[in-house]
Amino acid sequence: MSDNQGLVFSFILDGKGGGTTADWKHIQQWKPDQGMLWLHLDYSEEKVKKWLSEESGIDPVLCEALVAEDTRPRVVASENSMLLILRGVNCNVGADPEDMVALRMWFDEHRIISMRRRKVMAIDDVRQKIDSRKGPESAAEFLVMVANRLVDRMGDVVADIDDAVDELEDIILEAESYELRPKLARIRRQSISLRRYIAPQRDVLTRLLSERISWLSDINKVHIREVAERTARFIDDIDSARDRAAITQEELNSRLSEQMNKTMYILSIVAAIFLPLGLITGLLGINVGGIPGTESKIAFTAVTLMLIGIAIVEFWMFKRRKWI
Repeated sequence: MSDNQGLVFSFILDGKGGGTTADWKHIQQWKPDQGMLWLHLDYSEEKVKKWLSEESGIDPVLCEALVAEDTRPRVVASENSMLLILRGVNCNVGADPEDMVALRMWFDEHRIISMRRRKVMAIDDVRQKIDSRKGPESAAEFLVMVANRLVDRMGDVVADIDDAVDELEDIILEAESYELRPKLARIRRQSISLRRYIAPQRDVLTRLLSERISWLSDINKVHIREVAERTARFIDDIDSARDRAAITQEELNSRLSEQMNKTMYILSIVAAIFLPLGLITGLLGINVGGIPGTESKIAFTAVTLMLIGIAIVEFWMFKRRKWI
């Protein structure tokens, strides 16, 4: 078993945008005067669960929230510590963006613990910032940076959905229904899935502004308010895309219904024209004595011309009544 099982990576931040990496041994020996400690853990590992319950010093109820299988965005704060759960779009290769990933975080004045099961690109962004010595200098800056990166990637996905709806609206007059219906269904499914988690996340960020947390300054709250407002705008965009997709679906269904009605109308006209012709030919085709014209050489030609005449008269009558 690897000594670092469950530890994705860890840094001891120097308060100047940089930091040094740490393993489990360094974590056990760490003291607050060395700098802020950031641990990024995979909560699905048993070693992580054991460390949380036995060595982290976090309240057991909060530990259970950090490793819960199914979570929604939430915040639980006290004066010096905070549990924060956020969601981000799934940017992993081969994954659906609407299959959102959970990021569970615990903060206090000297320590940050972030946890995930699937890779969260926003955390990798922060890690790269630290490697280039442009990372967060405090827990509050870390929170703002992570929230911003989560929202930035949401913006990309929402913009893609909006562009897809625009494209479908443009091609609805040209494309066949079997091409558009799956695309519309996918857009509506994405919108519903994204909104399910982004809407509560907006509420969490808004609630965070009213929490009294000693290490969260007013300027940090200004940045968080901006993130909350951007999240709210994305929710509006998602609602708009969902409604536009529904309207496009209705327009598509209307056009399909119109095409079907037109086809059925043409078939009804054809059937109406041939109905008396079929009646006449049926009468003349019965195998009984007395059928007129059986001895005449021009009977077939005469009947054919008569049928053509009847068809022309019927067509003229339908045209005059504006049925066709």
